[in-house]
Amino acid sequence: MREVYFILCPQFMLLDLAGPAEVFQIASEHGAGLNLHMAAAVPELTSSVGLRQHQLAPLPAPLPDGALVMLIGVQNSRHNLQRPEAQAIVDWLRREFDSARHQLACICSGTMIAAQAGLLNGKRCTTHHELIERLRHTAPTALIEENRLFVEDGPIATSAGITAGIDLALHLVAREFGPSLAQAIAREMVVWLRRSGQDPQLSAWLAHRNHIHPVVHKAQDLLSQPSQQHQNMKHRWTLDELAKAVHSTPRTLTRLFQQHAGLTPHEYQQSIRLALAQQLLANPALTIEEVAQEAGFGSARDFRRVWQQAHGKLPSDSRLGI
Repeated sequence: MREVYFILCPQFMLLDLAGPAEVFQIASEHGAGLNLHMAAAVPELTSSVGLRQHQLAPLPAPLPDGALVMLIGVQNSRHNLQRPEAQAIVDWLRREFDSARHQLACICSGTMIAAQAGLLNGKRCTTHHELIERLRHTAPTALIEENRLFVEDGPIATSAGITAGIDLALHLVAREFGPSLAQAIAREMVVWLRRSGQDPQLSAWLAHRNHIHPVVHKAQDLLSQPSQQHQNMKHRWTLDELAKAVHSTPRTLTRLFQQHAGLTPHEYQQSIRLALAQQLLANPALTIEEVAQEAGFGSARDFRRVWQQAHGKLPSDSRLGI
């Protein structure tokens, strides 16, 4: 069970807290091993919209091994982060946070708290665009990246303003518990799974999911996840079979797929198979033929052809890092 602490300062931004907290709460309802806490230096605080938060837990000491600390941003950070309740958090971080045993995620101006505690020295990071210059002054050795939704450097992650905290939380869930869970949470919250253009490309299981069309999502679920009927990815869905499964016609499904996902059902299925093959290639005990079979390609020859078209080299060369 991972302990997650949302650390609050006076005038904390309500959406900075509520967005990521909902992501983790829904994850726990889906079976993720997460235990959420709201903590502060004082038992009561008022949010940016005047909502009073009562019965806050004290700052944990010692901080449990494996804990995730979420530093929530505040309104008027230039003033509110200098208040005694905020400076107590800075002191607490200096005493308790250990990057070898804990993880840190900063939402919006929460990055400034980490900077004051010296946790961003030499680290890649970001924050709200209006705070970039202040962050440079507070953490002169930090490697600050502008125009980013979020940045992760080892155990420390930072995000830009407000709603970017949801993006970061979904990313953390995907990394810890798998992209399928993050995808399910995003659909339940009706938010886009999105990342900065400078971040690594989304995994195939998360890509092309930035829409809310239920028929296309259902078809993508069938193509990317084993079902009760087909317990592995070897099943090769035909367009007619897929359309029937989602109560559509082949022509309509193809049109909806291209309109909402930006590619055809076949192209989407191919991207999933290539991503699975990439994972399987990391196992040296599997032959190319076995990788092709497990990933659902019709033959090793078909796999080699598709892989070379996508990556510009043969699967065997990719395995060797050539």
